[in-house]
Amino acid sequence: MGIGTILAYCLLVFCIAGTVLVILSDDDGDSGKKVSWIIVVSLLPVIGILSYIVFGLNPRRTSKYAEYSRRLHEAFRETADSRSYRRLFGEENREKIREGYRELSVLLSHSNGTTVTDNNTVEIITSGRRKFEALVEDLENARNHIHMEYFYFRKDSGSKRIKEILMRKAREGVKVRFIHENIANIDISPRYYNEMKKAGVEVVMFTRPRINLLRFSARLNYRDHRKIVVIDGKIGYTGGMNIGNDYFLKWRDTHTRITGNAVYALQYSFLYSFLTSGGLVPDSFRELFPETGAGQKRNELVQIVPDQPVDRWPVIQMGTVWTVQHARRYIYIQTPYFVPPEPLLHALKSSALKGADVRIMIPRKADLPYMNLANKSYYTECLEAGIRIFEKKGSFIHSKTIVTDDYLSVIGSANMDYRSLELNYEINAYIFNEETAVKNREIFLEDMGECEEIVLERWKRRPWYLKLAQEVVRLFAPLL
Repeated sequence: MGIGTILAYCLLVFCIAGTVLVILSDDDGDSGKKVSWIIVVSLLPVIGILSYIVFGLNPRRTSKYAEYSRRLHEAFRETADSRSYRRLFGEENREKIREGYRELSVLLSHSNGTTVTDNNTVEIITSGRRKFEALVEDLENARNHIHMEYFYFRKDSGSKRIKEILMRKAREGVKVRFIHENIANIDISPRYYNEMKKAGVEVVMFTRPRINLLRFSARLNYRDHRKIVVIDGKIGYTGGMNIGNDYFLKWRDTHTRITGNAVYALQYSFLYSFLTSGGLVPDSFRELFPETGAGQKRNELVQIVPDQPVDRWPVIQMGTVWTVQHARRYIYIQTPYFVPPEPLLHALKSSALKGADVRIMIPRKADLPYMNLANKSYYTECLEAGIRIFEKKGSFIHSKTIVTDDYLSVIGSANMDYRSLELNYEINAYIFNEETAVKNREIFLEDMGECEEIVLERWKRRPWYLKLAQEVVRLFAPLL
């Protein structure tokens, strides 16, 4: 063995050891994720080390993004009227929440500080066609501004219709601001967005760290998975549906159209994303936060909760764990991807073991092949704990919803997986309202008509090679 080979071998060992030390010193406390990375780095050193640099490091947990948040909060406090500030950051509405759920609202406020809002009307949309038609009508009626932030914005017929409306409204003098996620839409050429810019739309690309390596890492790993529309500061949309024909025509998904004070929180979240992506926000926020609450058909309490990896606390994950742990009678969950972090998995099993009716609905066939194996790798222990699992046949279910005890509903962009709960920029709406919860429960029960329930005894008889494949994929669950 030559000296060159020995030196190369020593360098490789040094790099592996150094990377393992960096992984172990990460302060996020997730031992499962650390073990997964150590396995990858040890078995495939070159690929593993490069992958960790790109996917494992969090280049966004920096003071720069905390500074953006501070600047936005100060600007809002100074230029918005006191009424708007109280609606976003005041605590008087918390007393309107049913006792036992108020502490959840406090927990959720540790995202960007916004709190629960009153005087809201929420339309739950389960038809992609209905969402498309409602959105088109609201966009056509916009008079002051349109703000749009989407993970996917396709080039199919439905997407082009939305794009044409945005460009036309910009030419008419409506202020149109648009955030597009880079990696999710990597197949779309810059020309597509340049056409929007030429029409007067302010287009920004999400994730723009200054250093090239960090920019590359952030674009690949820390993705803007949110779906937000705000029209004239009075109408808001959020939920699971992106802009594309899959969502408008093919898939089963859940979205919300909101009027009322919760639109303020959607607006505030959008402005933060726009600012951190290099966009310029107005000097005065008065036009962006008009009077919205008067005259609402219903008085639903809604808390909009954004979550981002720059924050100290993963509030959506923590809020989900809290919700599962505090379910007394039932908790029903819909998610396309079921790869729960350990705290959430333990909470689900504990809730079922204490006697709550815990049901999870996922697609029979995921849109990503490896996610089929990952989803199913959790079945056995969940079924043994008494959790009921339903696989939806037919159209792919993309909904991300929770409903519990005929009071709390959660509808948003976050899946039940590591990526959504720890890496992505997400946003969920927490709705504290009996009527809305009953409707959500009825939607879940109706969807069960297109499902097959997984039976433990039959599940255990699946072929050995499927068991092996599922367990192998599960080793890498925190990295999916």
